Amino acid sequence: MSSSSVGFGPAGGTPDYRLLFESAPPCMAVLDADLRLVSASEEFLRATGTTRDQAIGASVFDLEREEPGSVAGAASHLRPSLARVLAEGVPDATAPQMVLTQRPAEQGGGSEARYLATVNTPVLEEGRVAYIIHWVQDVTGYVLPRQDDVNRMKWEAEEAKTDFVSRVSREVRTPLSTILGFAELLAFGSLSEEQQMHASAVVTAAKRLASFMDDFQYQSRTQASDLMLLEDAVPAARVVTEAMDLIQPLAASQSVHLDPPTLSGVQVFADEERLCQALVQLLSNAIKYNHPAGEVSVSVSSQSDGWVRLNVTDTGPGIAEADLDRVFVPFERLDAALAGVEGTGLGLTLSRQLVEAMGGRAGVTSTPGVGSTFWVELPAAPSELGSSGADPIAGETIAYASPKTLMYVEDMVDNLRLVEHILKRRPSVRIVPALLGREALDLAKAEHHPDMILLDRRLPDMSGEELLRRFQTDPATRGTPVVVFSSDTDEEQISRLLAAGAVAYLTKPIKVRSFLTTIDHLLG
Repeated sequence: MSSSSVGFGPAGGTPDYRLLFESAPPCMAVLDADLRLVSASEEFLRATGTTRDQAIGASVFDLEREEPGSVAGAASHLRPSLARVLAEGVPDATAPQMVLTQRPAEQGGGSEARYLATVNTPVLEEGRVAYIIHWVQDVTGYVLPRQDDVNRMKWEAEEAKTDFVSRVSREVRTPLSTILGFAELLAFGSLSEEQQMHASAVVTAAKRLASFMDDFQYQSRTQASDLMLLEDAVPAARVVTEAMDLIQPLAASQSVHLDPPTLSGVQVFADEERLCQALVQLLSNAIKYNHPAGEVSVSVSSQSDGWVRLNVTDTGPGIAEADLDRVFVPFERLDAALAGVEGTGLGLTLSRQLVEAMGGRAGVTSTPGVGSTFWVELPAAPSELGSSGADPIAGETIAYASPKTLMYVEDMVDNLRLVEHILKRRPSVRIVPALLGREALDLAKAEHHPDMILLDRRLPDMSGEELLRRFQTDPATRGTPVVVFSSDTDEEQISRLLAAGAVAYLTKPIKVRSFLTTIDHLLG
């Protein structure tokens, strides 16, 4: 039989592909870019307990609820999978999840545990995801592990994820430290107006990349309470100004005007870097969801109950009251995908997590057609308690009362050169470089007797932890302050090194002001 004589319809006519799809045995559905059903197989309708009229047009999350008897009892795993498909345009799958299903009466009734996994495949039109083929598979016969095996696999997966995130973070932070450090030094120098603008643009871009790496790493952790916070009395206006400086390039690209707050002496108890990070997320959201030529304003006000409120207000389309409770849900983007706004739906979630970890609270008010105000409240701090207010001018040259020696243990030559250039602003400090841990031990015992040791955590011949231990046990260096300087930002590790005797832990990319503040505190 020739191929031309093979057909599905009458007389070999064009087959009805919708009918074929709906009659196919697998449990499948087709979703649009807004994750609503446009088609479904009969098996999918049976598994979800819906009719075709009920399913078509409904959100997949309304059909696949987290409750016994649902087709996928772990919708929280489905949400990030679909988000990755939309963002990257590549297939994605969820790990098998256990759900309880009802046995038919003829099989004795009751419920049984089944393991379901989903495969989500994008259908692209002109490079964009137009549809997603959503396939739910019963993999009970392939999985059905014991509970201890499930726990072990989950633990191994979390360990692998954490290790991957840490490795990526370190690989990016190491060169980023050099870029940001030298760019800041250029910005502090005597430059023309145009050169100053170029240097500032590099600094801003590098800080935004560093902020992104923070988001990437913090969001990979399961609990915001796991974060280590360095809380102090922080001038609110200063943090707002820094956040607005970081977000200015995005505002310019969207033609959105930023209206800075009126400077005031109001202070809050907070971790300055984490508060800035939370505000950058709120500002980014206000810009991306704004109208072209719109405005974003920030206000700082003291409340009568001892709190300080920071408002980020936009002139965007606003949010319906029924949707306000969903804006802080991870991966929940409302109609952002339909509007063509890029993102993953994590920014607002991260902001609230950071604020709540600092003992604060966050929320939103909105008027459709007028705009929205995302607010953050933190405990007020008396101005006289603020140690963070003394922000040194990094471009200023300061001489100490007596010469000092700083040993820098670092195998990356670019980082050594950067620290050498920064310390030109502290001419009283002589730097002694050491590329290896054993070399540092020998130099410290010999003629140098450093007043301070700056220690990278990853060295070719030994770990920073081991070298710190040896410094602590050697009489020649037992009383010498050791500052760990690393691209690794794991909070548990930082706590462990500080408990082991390090007086401070500085993270890369280097921040010139913070670095000189630490040097001045320990040596000046």
